[in-house]
Amino acid sequence: MDYKIFAPSRAIGEIDLPASKSISNRALILNALCSSPATLHNVAHCDDTDAMVAALSSTDSVINIGAAGTAMRFLTAYFATRQGRCVVLDGSERMRQRPIGILVDALRSCGADIEYTLREGFPPLRITGAKLRAESIVMAGNVSSQYISAILMIAPLIEGCRSISLTGEVISLPYIHMTLDLMRRFGIETTFDGREIAIPVGSRYSAPDFTIENDWSAASYWFQMQAVMPQSRISLKGLFPESSQGDSATARLFESFGVTTNWCGKYLDLRAASAPESHIEMNLIENPDLAQTIVVTACLLGIKFRISGLQTLKIKETDRIEALRSQLRKLGFDISVTPDYSLCWDGSRVEPQDAPSIATFKDHRMAMAFAPAASLFPGLVIEDAAVVSKSYPQYWDHLRQVGYKIVEIND
Repeated sequence: MDYKIFAPSRAIGEIDLPASKSISNRALILNALCSSPATLHNVAHCDDTDAMVAALSSTDSVINIGAAGTAMRFLTAYFATRQGRCVVLDGSERMRQRPIGILVDALRSCGADIEYTLREGFPPLRITGAKLRAESIVMAGNVSSQYISAILMIAPLIEGCRSISLTGEVISLPYIHMTLDLMRRFGIETTFDGREIAIPVGSRYSAPDFTIENDWSAASYWFQMQAVMPQSRISLKGLFPESSQGDSATARLFESFGVTTNWCGKYLDLRAASAPESHIEMNLIENPDLAQTIVVTACLLGIKFRISGLQTLKIKETDRIEALRSQLRKLGFDISVTPDYSLCWDGSRVEPQDAPSIATFKDHRMAMAFAPAASLFPGLVIEDAAVVSKSYPQYWDHLRQVGYKIVEIND
């Protein structure tokens, strides 16, 4: 299903954002690790979280989580602790191309029984639950924070585990802090000095009465719309000002695009109160999920940029670096990629396609980051538009709510 998008001159509306899938997926694992699980409130309803819920409730011997990368990492660690149970954990074809060896190696160092069923270092995995033991665990910090979070959440169940040590550059730190914060809410107090996470031996999880906040990553697309349509009046519901979500940095980062914020009760009001900068340099090592939104917004506003800290984008739902480069070129923006995977634009333009059609590569963030480009390219086509169900199923309905016209194109 492809959509042809027509943007209004300005977007006006109050948006009840979806719940955070990052918090939801962690809370679901932590709740499942409790001896007496509780009812979680405001759990996200999207493909990724639905896959996690289905897997945790399944008694099948084969569990397919589709394209849900977070679920693959977290469930690998979770099932490794389920003594007496054997499962094959599989996913989509793209999931079978996403490496998981660092996590498997760390779990095996604790005695986990995990086998690769097709290709070494990649799903599917045959996991036989076992009693895990280790005094300390050493992990690389420069590949994916989800590996670290997966180990962290099961650490209280690893006999004798006192610490997790991180080597190399530690990326996506806010997601590690989010995991530690949620562990604290579920009864486990840890300490983290930036390199070593101390785990209290013998502690046990206890389930709290817990309500999940709405998603700052989803909010970023509305900041983008406010920036490219400065006369808009957008209010976002359900965000927490003191949030553990790393993508709450959206509010600060979008100041470069002229967007200001004001908390008004339960709403966050967005306004374009100043002119955007002419050149920006950002390091998104802690906020890689904002990369597509930031890069597309900068191009649409004619802002030259260098965006670094993007090395994890190559192992996401697609190679997001190449996806951004190729699809922005369709719109006439000639961006370049440096050897360290930074994305740069010096203002160079090429002839845009007459009727551009944006390939999403089964990546929800490609669809949502490019849709606001319809402001400059009326009738822009977003291919495979239903892919937004991975994290934000209501996205297209919310765009209609604020004045977008969306036409479904039938094959």
